[in-house]
Amino acid sequence: MPSSSPETVTRFAPSPSGYLHLGHAHSALFAWRAARAAGGRFLLRIEDIDNPRSDPAFMDAILEDLSWLGLDWEDPVRHQSGQLDSYAAALEGLRDRGLLYPCFCTRSTIRAEIAASGHAPHGPSGAVYPGTCRTLSPDARGTYLAQGKPYGLRLDIAKALDSTGPLTWIDRGRGEIQADPLSHGDVVLARKDIATSYHLAVTLDDADQGVTLVTRGEDLFPMTDIHRLLQALLGLPVPQWHHHGLLRDEQGERLAKRDDALSIRALRQAGKSPAEVRALAGFPD
Repeated sequence: MPSSSPETVTRFAPSPSGYLHLGHAHSALFAWRAARAAGGRFLLRIEDIDNPRSDPAFMDAILEDLSWLGLDWEDPVRHQSGQLDSYAAALEGLRDRGLLYPCFCTRSTIRAEIAASGHAPHGPSGAVYPGTCRTLSPDARGTYLAQGKPYGLRLDIAKALDSTGPLTWIDRGRGEIQADPLSHGDVVLARKDIATSYHLAVTLDDADQGVTLVTRGEDLFPMTDIHRLLQALLGLPVPQWHHHGLLRDEQGERLAKRDDALSIRALRQAGKSPAEVRALAGFPD
């Protein structure tokens, strides 16, 4: 007999660096309703690995505002700051396979390298890293390490793809997508100041939490190429994705945390009801 479809598990994963705004409400409601419509589960994850920007007060506000909107989620709430050992183990495995290399470049040296080359290859997220540290001689790399020069860890995309072969992924709005990790260049998997990155942490957390449907804004659509590659490299299950549209202001700009007037907290204080805010976020009852 054919196996039944996996349970639908979605998640909302905000960072505690400001109050939630209407765009966050749209994303949270999109994921919550997708899970509820399928009789599945909705998870909440706090992406708090960026310690200088994370504030416990905003963590509390996230829970309060989501609950006020009428959302519920499965306990416990996951905090990325508690998963650092998992990220380190994955990095160690990739390093042992020769897929990572230390990058000592600063943003300014990368800009200078691109300018000196006379051209700037662009990928989905802008100028592509030119691979400066990938081609460092062993002596130069050893000297920098001995000097204690700060470095991040980049994934050698071409070598990684040699290991996995061609990859595809499914977006529920657009169908089967041919992954193109090469267009991103050698992405950072561990920053100089934080021993992981968004790409690595979100991929590992989604797998560990059993997320089967990743819902998020269309601005993150290109990033899925990298996440699909990491899943293949790390032997992780592959979910489906659904990238939804973004709420925008009157000027057509996407909403940001600096838009205080459109924060859930400000709208609550202005006397809006949960139903009114849900409607403003694109989900009228």
